[in-house]
Amino acid sequence: KNTISISGLHDLRPLLNTSMNDVLGLDAQEAVMESAALLRPALPCSITCWVGADERPEFVRQNDLLANIWTGLGASTRAVHAPDKHHFNVIADLAEPDSDLTACLLTPINPEDI
Repeated sequence: KNTISISGLHDLRPLLNTSMNDVLGLDAQEAVMESAALLRPALPCSITCWVGADERPEFVRQNDLLANIWTGLGASTRAVHAPDKHHFNVIADLAEPDSDLTACLLTPINPEDI
């Protein structure tokens, strides 16, 4: 199993006390159940957590959070901070067949490379 999370929010609990939650309507239990960082990965698996280096700090923090936690739970992980990318252009490289993001999507993580 090879997965890429792009600009993911992996712990939804910080959203509970924001105005955004007025629309989302999350309760504490649902936030925990829907937060990948609080769940055990289905092993064996590999995940690349990909975020634009110029994104808001919370996206960068959550990107690194999932990679760190799931590494400790036995998943093969890597965290990538894509240079010169932000939340609204970080996926643009998926349209480029020779981009690092496309290559990452098509190539599973080799645990020996981590």
